[in-house]
Amino acid sequence: MNFLANSWGSGCLPENDQWSRLGATALAASTLCAAQIVVACVPFAKWKGSLGLQSPKDVREGGMHARRIARQVERAAARLPFRTKCLPRAVAVSWLLRRRAIPHAVVIAVRPAELRDQEDALHAWVEVGGEKVIGDLPGAWIETLRVGTRTMSTGK
Repeated sequence: MNFLANSWGSGCLPENDQWSRLGATALAASTLCAAQIVVACVPFAKWKGSLGLQSPKDVREGGMHARRIARQVERAAARLPFRTKCLPRAVAVSWLLRRRAIPHAVVIAVRPAELRDQEDALHAWVEVGGEKVIGDLPGAWIETLRVGTRTMSTGK
């Protein structure tokens, strides 16, 4: 074990697990930074095609990995020196899910006019197998765009 692993003290994860988590958080942070820049600076039409993933396979098997990726993005967002909104987080999760070939949908929605207040009226989230893995915000939402798939199971 190296010096850093020894200096963490007892009760820490084994070296490989610790480095694996740090690496996953670093990947999530770099992906989130890239998503933040793309969302802010590049026209939507140019990166819309990088979102979501349709597949005929059953997406239940990807749910566990998708939730882990979403937690990594949330952890990375909490550690960045700037605030990230829901759209860059959803984009980052989508890009990381695509890398693992996990079918998913990115949803962009608006709150109904009669329910809007001082908060943002727009929201984005990612679904895997019909379950929101990131961006689960309570309240009514009207979907304006869905890129990808809900569930495309061919179990017949």
